[in-house]
Amino acid sequence: MALKLFYIYYNHNIAFMRKKKLFSLEYVFQSSSQLLYQYLSTPSGLSEWFADNVNSRGESFLFIWDDTEEKAKLIQNKSNERIRFQWDNGNEDDANYYFEFKIEVDEITKDVSLLVSDFSYEDEYDESKLLWDSLISDLKQVLGSS
Repeated sequence: MALKLFYIYYNHNIAFMRKKKLFSLEYVFQSSSQLLYQYLSTPSGLSEWFADNVNSRGESFLFIWDDTEEKAKLIQNKSNERIRFQWDNGNEDDANYYFEFKIEVDEITKDVSLLVSDFSYEDEYDESKLLWDSLISDLKQVLGSS
């Protein structure tokens, strides 16, 4: 019995001690950086590809998918360059994690790239990457950039 209780206690604490790791993905777009930025930074743009509906009040954003709502705070914004959100759902860990969109334009070729940075548990990285690949595919379709 004591061994079973230790096992439950140990697994419970391991789940709370797991840390997410930062990862970044790069996507090339056939779009202007200004237009792309509008789809990354505005509720109407984000609701076209990221969530079913997006509402905002100041720096607070509410992302809605079916019956799920997630709050995020806009913590960094540089027009036509980057935007960073931090989840704000009352979890202690929320302050440690964010997701960011960074637009880069090659000075010579003028190619537009989007760098997406997010956090994931190591064993969930492949799923997170697939999710972002799917979301960015939707964004490219909306922009006519696929």
